[in-house]
Amino acid sequence: MARIEINRSGEMEVFVRVVEQGGFSPAARIAGMTPSAVSKLIARLEARLGTRLLNRSTRQLQLTPEGCTFYERATRILADLEDAERTAGMGEEAVGRVRINTSASYFNHILAPVLTDFLAQHPAVTLDIVQTDAVVDLLAERMDVAVRAGPMKSSSLVARKLGETALTIVASPSYLECHGEPRSIADLEQHNRLGFGYARAVDGWRLRETDEDRLVPATGRVQASDGEGLRHLALSGVGLARLADFTVRADVAAGRLIPVLSNLDSGEKEDFHAVHVGQGGPLPSRVRAVLDFLAERGKVS
Repeated sequence: MARIEINRSGEMEVFVRVVEQGGFSPAARIAGMTPSAVSKLIARLEARLGTRLLNRSTRQLQLTPEGCTFYERATRILADLEDAERTAGMGEEAVGRVRINTSASYFNHILAPVLTDFLAQHPAVTLDIVQTDAVVDLLAERMDVAVRAGPMKSSSLVARKLGETALTIVASPSYLECHGEPRSIADLEQHNRLGFGYARAVDGWRLRETDEDRLVPATGRVQASDGEGLRHLALSGVGLARLADFTVRADVAAGRLIPVLSNLDSGEKEDFHAVHVGQGGPLPSRVRAVLDFLAERGKVS
């Protein structure tokens, strides 16, 4: 096998191979180099960066925290280089894997129903979808795109708005039959208000009573890590939940959930965005294909 040209991308490729193969010798075999040459290359790379990337022992190599960060960025850069080469050779066809982070609610109610259309349009793209309501570090988790709810904070992320949704307090008929329907904010003190098990930009239910907005904490006996979990708890009669309108619309229409306190709606909306890391230059065709599709078919409003 031909030697890898030792430039910055070549250094990254050798380093990634050392990490993934677990040693200098197996990486050297794949790269067509000697173990000594690989060791010297890693040493030169560490000297140039001014930090240690690997802790070496007689039995194993272990990434340092700086090495972990460099490995994550290097694998992303190499993937983008591969995508650029494929794009140059295949026109604008989107090719490769895209990692998407999204909430279970958005995936189940918005993305999953239209996903077959995306796959039909882009047969050379594969998707790796990770569902969580928590805000993840796109670089650290090696995510290409994330769908996020709530206000966008100033950051290095580039966002495309996917619309906005109203928020509705709902309960099951069985819960209301057992506990009664709340008519005022004061009535909520007697009800199990289901909430999220993590900090949110607005931590509570914003309601309007007598022309004044009040933030009511969701301090019930049960919390969940995602909105879809809260929806299922509400369907099971555990308590009241305040959820994005698009996630409960079908349940309300079918009578499985009943809106309550609609007269106290503050008019608050929750924004949704598709975000990606802004590194400058054109996006890989595979990522651009996902973002364009979400902007067209993935709107929440």
